[in-house]
Amino acid sequence: MLGVYLSGTGNTKHCVEMLVNLLDYEAQCIPLEHPQIIGLLENEDTIILGYPTQFSNAPIMVRDFIKKNSNIWRDKKVFCLNTMGLFSGDGTGCAARLLKKYGAIILGGAQIKMPDSVCDSKLLKKSIEENKTIVRTADARIEQIAKQMLQGSYPKEGLSFISHLKGLFGQRLWFYHKTIGYTDKLKISDNCVGCGLCSRECPMQNIEIKNGKAVAGIQCTMCYRCISLCPQQAITLLGDTVKEQCRYSKYI
Repeated sequence: MLGVYLSGTGNTKHCVEMLVNLLDYEAQCIPLEHPQIIGLLENEDTIILGYPTQFSNAPIMVRDFIKKNSNIWRDKKVFCLNTMGLFSGDGTGCAARLLKKYGAIILGGAQIKMPDSVCDSKLLKKSIEENKTIVRTADARIEQIAKQMLQGSYPKEGLSFISHLKGLFGQRLWFYHKTIGYTDKLKISDNCVGCGLCSRECPMQNIEIKNGKAVAGIQCTMCYRCISLCPQQAITLLGDTVKEQCRYSKYI
């Protein structure tokens, strides 16, 4: 078994690591940008794939990874896990349908509510205590899901036709332009001091330091990792100012 995740603020990383550890404490978990990920995937037959939902869609980085490595999925058993701030619809189904196209066997799916991670929006923001409650509830759900899976019963959240319609008409159709590809909308203000943290942490290598300042490219996958980590709060994406630097580590 191998856990693979895209995680910007730590939510999805935590959920995948917890589920995998409960299923097989010796199994490894790695980020999607891990340099040896292809070799590790080729050597495992069961994959737990985790990612955050973006407007009821799987992030473009996840979809691109599946497509570009289409030859490795045949006969792989994959369980999709997505995290969401409020609504997902068929967040797991977005990756599952692609994986099935390339020959994967979809074991099931789970959609886990976690604290909101959109740092530059006031929407869905909650107090620290409220977010701690959300995390505790999520942990209890993951424990129950693991028990089910160990008994050979897999949840199928987000995989049905009804879920597909909910995801499509609930968000994805209306915001499809935001998730159709990578974005060039990442903004870096004059508050940047060129520390390089964002450049080191970006899973897409989309940020570089030039003349002592961070400069963003056009390959942002909207994971919010750089925005949640920037010590100067100099980076924004959907909004114009950082409202809260959302990190899973704040809620434990």
